[in-house]
Amino acid sequence: MSVTEPEQIDARERDLLCMVTAGSVDDGKSTLIGRLLLDLDVLPHDQLAAIEQTARRNGHSAPNLAHLTDGLRAERDQGITIDVGYRFFATPNRRFIVADVPGHEQYTRNMVTGASTAELALVLIDARKGMTHQSRRHIFLTRLLGTPSLVVAVNKMDMVDYSETAFAAIKTEMATFCATLGIGEVHFVPVSALKGDNIVHPGGAMPWYRGETILELLEGLDVTSRLGAGPLRMPVQMVSRPQSAEHPDFRGYMGRIESGSIRIGDIIRIQPSGLSSVVTDILAGKTNLPEASYPQSVTLCLADDIDVGRGDLIADAAEPAKVARQIDAMLCWLDDKPLDRGRDYLIKHGTALVRGRFTDLGGTIDIDSLAEAPIGPAPGQNDIFRATIKLQRPVAYDNYGDNRTTGAFVVIDETSNATVAAGMIGVDIP
Repeated sequence: MSVTEPEQIDARERDLLCMVTAGSVDDGKSTLIGRLLLDLDVLPHDQLAAIEQTARRNGHSAPNLAHLTDGLRAERDQGITIDVGYRFFATPNRRFIVADVPGHEQYTRNMVTGASTAELALVLIDARKGMTHQSRRHIFLTRLLGTPSLVVAVNKMDMVDYSETAFAAIKTEMATFCATLGIGEVHFVPVSALKGDNIVHPGGAMPWYRGETILELLEGLDVTSRLGAGPLRMPVQMVSRPQSAEHPDFRGYMGRIESGSIRIGDIIRIQPSGLSSVVTDILAGKTNLPEASYPQSVTLCLADDIDVGRGDLIADAAEPAKVARQIDAMLCWLDDKPLDRGRDYLIKHGTALVRGRFTDLGGTIDIDSLAEAPIGPAPGQNDIFRATIKLQRPVAYDNYGDNRTTGAFVVIDETSNATVAAGMIGVDIP
């Protein structure tokens, strides 16, 4: 293995953009992704032929592009997206994973699932309707989940005669709402997913718009540097002890660097124990590296024989994470069974798994006013609320706004093994 291979792998990871599409029902999310794939000419010929055949069978002159991402038959029958549909495609400049999530409010949990790892959110607004309650909900969730970049596509401009005035009014309303939430960087693009205007190619119907197309924005946005910013954080996935004759005493700590960088000779801190040591070796496979950074997966060797295991966090000794047995967080309840305050749940935080109990519940968030409302007896499915959780043992964490990995957790029902909630630590929504 050559010494350049880890660098090549890292470059491939950095050019991959994970994005989520969202919006109200019938705003055209699936059609936009279908148009993007069609105009990029990245569709398998058999798949394109299949939807063309379906269109002819139903008496339509053109294929329904939404069927390229609406993978479930029930979705096509109802004309909606129910589950999260994932699609991978690539251009000469970038690779993409797209999560197309449902528009209905009762599928908020699917939006949380799709957006939790996204680096960019593409939110669609119907030019005829403007902002809706569900539009606000999706924007709120992208803010809550810390999605680094936001692109708003004002779709169906062909249905409002490509009116610059209609686009400007929606942009003003949306920009005001985003500013209230503290979302700084928002890109607005007027599009027609059906006709293809400003998706891949500019089109000639809106000469008053001189900005970038959706594809140009997707290819040009730099989100990786923001995600990897901050001090070293590497959750330990596994302790490697190969027991080989060549290296009988080898011990390495394997994991993915979730922020920052590490060099041989750096002092690190193991958390939550607080023990410190010096990095003696950094391995990517069998290759020795002088340093590594986000988002590489590596094995670290330390100068001291100290107690380190799965669930621990390797952190920068000068800027360690916080350590506590109690966390305050914003949660989205995902399960159809309401929260039971009288029992313990499993809290999966990074690679750590610890029992915890909800000791205090705040209010739910009203999406339109952004004010807190009383929670009622217990949070139910799709509720977004504040809570305090007391843990049986301490965990090392950062605020979610500083690190999306060390600031996030999921709540698991130990009886059913179902994931019942997703939580973000230290999130403060205006």
